[in-house]
Amino acid sequence: MLTEKLDWEKTDGMMPAIVQHAVSGEVLMLGYMNKDALAKTLETGKVTFFSRTKGRLWTKGETSGHFLNLVSISPDCDNDTLLVLVNPIGPTCHKGNSSCFAEASHEWLFLYQLEELIASRKDADPESSYTARLYASGTKRIAQKVGEEGVETALAATVRDREELKNEASDLVYHLMVLLQDGGLGLGDVIGNLKKRH
Repeated sequence: MLTEKLDWEKTDGMMPAIVQHAVSGEVLMLGYMNKDALAKTLETGKVTFFSRTKGRLWTKGETSGHFLNLVSISPDCDNDTLLVLVNPIGPTCHKGNSSCFAEASHEWLFLYQLEELIASRKDADPESSYTARLYASGTKRIAQKVGEEGVETALAATVRDREELKNEASDLVYHLMVLLQDGGLGLGDVIGNLKKRH
């Protein structure tokens, strides 16, 4: 059991808990858990910390509604720090940012944000954006665009035009993301499948 393997003595009963977005990988915040906070987190599925300033258990989102829905908790190799994977509801930071470490966002986070934006355009007015027009044109047209961009990417690579290769590969990835969303899939599904094959 998780609580039994943890080295509470080493941390004076207050374990650092690094909170990370389960899908995007973005590091959202750092909090501290005692045994009661960990137990409540596991019981409710809402991440709960021991607030050193309030001197009590504090469930993230209890006033804002911006809860951190628990996906998993893993200890580090020394059993004295926790990695908490979550699906956040709204921004994590009290300043309205998705992360308390907003200045340190990773490049891969952009792909997650782009995927979210692409998904949000599914039912939008076709006049509002190119993505909405693509969805309105149907799966066959979106698939055709992926094929076109794939060929253009390959051609750019064969003539060793690095700038054109970068541009065409960007178009290919974008259109592939639209096609995946159209089929009810996302990059997470592709990554999961690649991991299975690895």
